[in-house]
Amino acid sequence: MQQPLIQLKSLHKHYYPGAEVVKALQGIDLCIFKNEYVAMMGASGSGKSTLMNILGALDTPTSGHYLLNGNDVSQLDDDALAVIRNREIGFVFQTFNLLSRSTALENVMLPLIYSGIPKEERIEKAKTALTKVQLADRMSHKPGELSGGQRQRVAIARALVNNPSLLLADEPTGNLDTATSVEIMNLFEELHRQGNTIIVITHEEDIARRAQRIIRLIDGKIAPSSPPVAPEEGEVKRLIFINKKIWN
Repeated sequence: MQQPLIQLKSLHKHYYPGAEVVKALQGIDLCIFKNEYVAMMGASGSGKSTLMNILGALDTPTSGHYLLNGNDVSQLDDDALAVIRNREIGFVFQTFNLLSRSTALENVMLPLIYSGIPKEERIEKAKTALTKVQLADRMSHKPGELSGGQRQRVAIARALVNNPSLLLADEPTGNLDTATSVEIMNLFEELHRQGNTIIVITHEEDIARRAQRIIRLIDGKIAPSSPPVAPEEGEVKRLIFINKKIWN
């Protein structure tokens, strides 16, 4: 059977704000395979944000294991986690997090600077990433000169530029109108078809339906898996095929 890209084993995360213990995650077991497209949903307090931070190597579990590409991320120190974040994980945020005084090209080049890649190679890689998200004609524009959808495309290009193992998107359409949200989700589908592994964190059911699989968190635990609500007939067949392929 194919080795999971992500494997969580009995993952717990506890916080100690005072005398009491807040159990944010309670024994999470989860596998996500290469080239899966997964949506993660959960109400406030469900543990969704905590799990996202652990998957993104922004936090570590209290107990249990998080394996990414076979490496136990849960055992790494802060410096090693920073390397993992830069090399293995591409982040897309709701607020874009772009440098306002830098061009689209300069914003996309940032992860490559941290990786120590020479300038000429950085430029070429950033141009390729911007072309992939259909912004070849906006490379010299600063964020203030771009629409919300274009700014999110720059953020996606920045997330892709290091060719990460995982694309992790936190509410990527939260600041966009409906039409632009559809454009961004169409882009995610195209990136998935190109072989990228994608996890989208969202509270919107229609956004989650675009994924292959929806993972729902309730009170720090994963609820039983279910397909999107009322999908098209062809989508039902696709989901059945995907589930058989993954779990058989």
